[in-house]
Amino acid sequence: MDDINSTSRNRGKSPNDDFLFGSPKSRLVISEAVKDLNYLLTRVYGARPAVSLCGNRYRLNARQKKALRGMSVSQEDILERVNKQCNPINLTNKKVDIDGFNLLILLETAYFGGCILKGSDGAYRDLSGVHGSYKQVKKTKEVLNIVGQYLVSLNTDLVTRYFDTPVSNSGRIKTLLFEVAKETGFNWNIELVYNPDKALADSDHIVISSDAFVLNECKFWFNLAKHLRTKDWTVFETLN
Repeated sequence: MDDINSTSRNRGKSPNDDFLFGSPKSRLVISEAVKDLNYLLTRVYGARPAVSLCGNRYRLNARQKKALRGMSVSQEDILERVNKQCNPINLTNKKVDIDGFNLLILLETAYFGGCILKGSDGAYRDLSGVHGSYKQVKKTKEVLNIVGQYLVSLNTDLVTRYFDTPVSNSGRIKTLLFEVAKETGFNWNIELVYNPDKALADSDHIVISSDAFVLNECKFWFNLAKHLRTKDWTVFETLN
């Protein structure tokens, strides 16, 4: 039976990711598809039919289409997100609100060598996601400490992490975070809410998330993954 405390899992790359995203041909094809989809989104085409149109034109499979959607952004949204993006110095003595599962799964994937996407807006996204249930992996506690130590180095104030109540095991991850905070002295608050996206969108604090809705609606955001990225991450980004 699965248990949140299992240390046997990882979020490494899918067996076909090297072929789907790593070959020169796939990088070129997806880069062109992203350009086309960015244009259609800028022209206010609906996201779903536009993804289908571009994906089919370039003969992308379902996983590549998912990546295409995660990397593509309208020009208007890019400009808005750039204008609201904070620098590390902006976090000094500031309260920070984190999109809990969004960031945790992204970094678990990144530090396990899974495929990470760099969007046209500069935000980093994964291809894993939560589908009703969260399960801890080998890197979970390490990731929590990496984030905590980095935010401490920026002299942030209270850090609140929002997790989805409907997601199975959200209560257990809350307990784990409290345990880590107690061990390390991190100034963390953990909130279980039905709709974290709305809470983050309405927040007056600096938000850490890569969710498109949150980035469009929040007042300020910080691209934490950009500053934590190492040479060991497997990042797929479009060709210039």
